[in-house]
Amino acid sequence: MKVIFFLILLSLLVAVGFLAAFFWAVRSGQYDDEYTPSVRMLFDDQTKDNNQL
Repeated sequence: MKVIFFLILLSLLVAVGFLAAFFWAVRSGQYDDEYTPSVRMLFDDQTKDNNQL
């Protein structure tokens, strides 16, 4: 029975750690750019081709 309580406590600590990491990422601006990823595939690659006439 002690093992079950230990595992529950350990899983809660891990969950709180992931929640804290998520809030840190949001506050540090990791999710600020919402526009660029949605239109990045629409941009043409700008490569230099010397063989064009």
